[in-house]
Amino acid sequence: MSIKVRFAPSPTGYLHVGNVRTALINWLYARKEGGRFLLRLDDTDEERSRDEYAQAIEEDMRWLGLDWDEIVRQSHRYERYHEAVRRLKDAGRLYACYETPEELERKRKLQLARRMPPVYDREGLRLTEDQRKAYEAEGRRPHWRFRLDEKARVEWDDMVRGHTGVAMDSLSDPILIRADGTFLYMLPSVVDDIELGVTHVMRGEDHVTNSAVQVQLFEALGAQAPIFAHVPLLSGASGEGLSKREGALSIRALREEEGIEPLAILSLLARIGTADPVEPRTSLDELIAGFSIDRFSRATAKFDEQELLNLNAKVLHHLPFAAVRPRLEAMGLEGVDEAFWLTVRPNLKRLGDAVDWWQIVNGPVTPVIGDEGFIETALG
Repeated sequence: MSIKVRFAPSPTGYLHVGNVRTALINWLYARKEGGRFLLRLDDTDEERSRDEYAQAIEEDMRWLGLDWDEIVRQSHRYERYHEAVRRLKDAGRLYACYETPEELERKRKLQLARRMPPVYDREGLRLTEDQRKAYEAEGRRPHWRFRLDEKARVEWDDMVRGHTGVAMDSLSDPILIRADGTFLYMLPSVVDDIELGVTHVMRGEDHVTNSAVQVQLFEALGAQAPIFAHVPLLSGASGEGLSKREGALSIRALREEEGIEPLAILSLLARIGTADPVEPRTSLDELIAGFSIDRFSRATAKFDEQELLNLNAKVLHHLPFAAVRPRLEAMGLEGVDEAFWLTVRPNLKRLGDAVDWWQIVNGPVTPVIGDEGFIETALG
């Protein structure tokens, strides 16, 4: 099998450590197995997607050293998604619904009050043509749901979780197309995986239910689902979620504000969630050689910022002068030489700390002026 994986961020914000862990796992697997790595920008959310975020994603990936063999933007592939819509409608798997968000929320609350699972009742399937026309006369526009085979149980052998199954009667028919005609995540992702030849989908375990739905979408479009690997999500050192820390844990912030080295970030993210010790790696090749998807466990992976800082110091302590000279010179350290670097390197936590040491070694020394009267009194 010719392996192909993908990393599919949405350009609605900056990359953070959770995103990058997913990217890294896919990238390492592709490079270890001689496969191809696809960067796919999921930019169908036209209201929230921004070109500056798309550019920042590419910039962060390059800075980390995670190169790609192919790049695709979903906003350039609408024609392919509309063709899939036509096929699903012809097969009777896509149907129009007219409820407003408020009406759907009332239904959900009523189901919960009656101790019923909050699963969509498929009212859209029961509408007559006259009822549809009446809704549209009110100015309503339909959103479109994919009709699941609710009698099925979707099962697969997950590369991390082992045998996994989802009972489809516990799920609502997912909305594939919004009332404004834009696509949600589900359908474009499946169409791209089919047409771009993705063989393995590796992502967070919060996508397990999505994967079950997508298996039925693959089948409805006459394709075989890829192999799945769902890794546990990252948590903070104390087990708390990282969502509130995403701004501070963006790759941009770690690079520009915290002065963290790319190899420190990658060395940590490649090992947390496995039984392997977290140690500084000197190259991407070393990370590739030590990677195995089989080493990831189902236990929560804890991201410790202090561990990252300690790892960053260890990475710096092994960097040769040639690797840092241009960066030191860019910081204003004119005439910096290897002797200086080798002397101060063991004391650094961040590369920017070298500026302080440069001032100590080369800057003017301001003498301490003592209070002679106080000294005489003190000495008695």
